[in-house]
Amino acid sequence: MKSLAFVALALAGISWGLGFPTGKMILRETDAAHMVLLRFLVAAVAAAPFALRRPEVRALFRSPIVLLSGALYGVAFMVQFEGLAHVSVTVAALLVGAMPALIAISARVLGEKVSRLSWVGVAAATLGAALIAGKPDGASSPLGVALSIAALFLFLTWLLVVRRAPPAPNPMAIPAVSIIVAALVVLPIALIMHGPPKLALSAPAWTAILAQGVLATLLATAAWQYGAAQVGAASAGVFINIEPLMGAACGVLLFGDHLTAALFAGGLLIIGGSFAVVMGERQAKPGEIQATVAPTP
Repeated sequence: MKSLAFVALALAGISWGLGFPTGKMILRETDAAHMVLLRFLVAAVAAAPFALRRPEVRALFRSPIVLLSGALYGVAFMVQFEGLAHVSVTVAALLVGAMPALIAISARVLGEKVSRLSWVGVAAATLGAALIAGKPDGASSPLGVALSIAALFLFLTWLLVVRRAPPAPNPMAIPAVSIIVAALVVLPIALIMHGPPKLALSAPAWTAILAQGVLATLLATAAWQYGAAQVGAASAGVFINIEPLMGAACGVLLFGDHLTAALFAGGLLIIGGSFAVVMGERQAKPGEIQATVAPTP
């Protein structure tokens, strides 16, 4: 059973990591808001059978917490991909590696105890993010880095909100409902910003949109929730590091991103710090509540 859980977690990390390179492909033909809109519309269609089939799942559409989590999820994606339009794939992916540090800090602010090793990871990941933000590669701008970091805080807020969601009848219920809510929130925002989306896209762009909607949104979320439930947060958290590694590797190998010394050092610090946060959770003393590492698309 645990072997299957680890496969699911690896699949989630890979799927989320592919969101950045596929997003960069789509941004060649349309703007970020429309890309996110099309992504969530595809994901919403795929999620509809899970969200609408049973009355106890449909009841989640009346939960203020679930509605808020869906809205935050959609807006976070819009900010993240607006940032991706102004940074390289590698920078955007590696900045995601700072998420464990943000979660650890938020846990401490909320009164939870964080181990010393986790704080070492927090410091390393923060320093890595500062290196990348302070000296991005030639394909990135300070605005893009700022938007990418802002998106991490929105995803963190989403995580804190979704923790307070009511009990769900099955693991797919809250992700499916949240995705549909996110699509409904993104729709008017994208229309106000840019009008109706351009649908005359190339076959590769549509393939990337389908991959984002089905793989990097619905499938990744479902796989993560299944795997994390089987092995626990400490073991599951390690797999989130697949996302920045995948995104950065695709950026360098497929998009010709320039791997500067600052970018390389910052990426190592972020990823190493993420592992330290996770290992700090594993080594926590009895009674300590550790920061859990949660996924970001």
